[in-house]
Amino acid sequence: MSELKSIIDSMEQAECASDGTLLRDPARAQPKRNIRKAIHHFRELIKNKEDTSHVFQIYEHLPSKHFMPRVRELALSPKGEELRRAEPTLPPILDNHDALRKLPKGSVAHAYCDFMEREGLSAAGLVAEAEKLGRPKYGDLVEWFGFRQRDTHDLMHVLTGYGRDALGEQCVLLFTHGQSPSPGHLVIGYAGALNIMKQVRSKAPVLKAVNEAKRFGRTCPPLVEMSIRELLAMDLQQARTMFGISDPVWYHKCHEVWRSEGVDPYDMLASKNDEPKLAAA
Repeated sequence: MSELKSIIDSMEQAECASDGTLLRDPARAQPKRNIRKAIHHFRELIKNKEDTSHVFQIYEHLPSKHFMPRVRELALSPKGEELRRAEPTLPPILDNHDALRKLPKGSVAHAYCDFMEREGLSAAGLVAEAEKLGRPKYGDLVEWFGFRQRDTHDLMHVLTGYGRDALGEQCVLLFTHGQSPSPGHLVIGYAGALNIMKQVRSKAPVLKAVNEAKRFGRTCPPLVEMSIRELLAMDLQQARTMFGISDPVWYHKCHEVWRSEGVDPYDMLASKNDEPKLAAA
């Protein structure tokens, strides 16, 4: 079995795009699942929600067996090669709000700028959080694909309508799992949802909200495979209709219930200092 694995690894390392970019650099360590360490980092994240480096650690210790096949399928295809030429990296595109504001009002671009400016966020900021881990850079196609997954996180908030409240973040993670099944998305999303239910005793249908988000993710084509420039230029409502993303009924119902109970959905766990407000990797 170990010999077969070595053969597969060698084949992956030999694969490359037409411009010679390796699919997977041979120096890149093979991911290993470590549930104990993943749980440790989740607990640390609950203690300090601002230290999102723990999120990236959780993903590192809960690798998905589907990840490499997805990378290969996109990155070695003509579509993937065109995306690399047109959009080698996303933060410069996403953070150029002057250019994005020139696109039509009502577009995904305008909604994205509104969201990022209102929340005080930037694509470069998410990159900085990831780089706190000090991971080596390889310049291979695995890296390119992984960066696209990371950098489209806030676009998912905009497309789905989920906010950056505790529940909204869990919904985006389960939406991401629907698009790209991963133990990391699944564990953090549901563990965060259960933590909300534990900390805030309420009749709010939290599990229905996150399950609905996961269904939306399965319906919507993976954002990582889209031209982000083209997506930004689309009308937001038309994009949602095209991608099968309807109004998140159960998410809004949770907010309605919490407010009727005197709970602020955006500040529900602040007094306990353990809000599981997470950013995806």
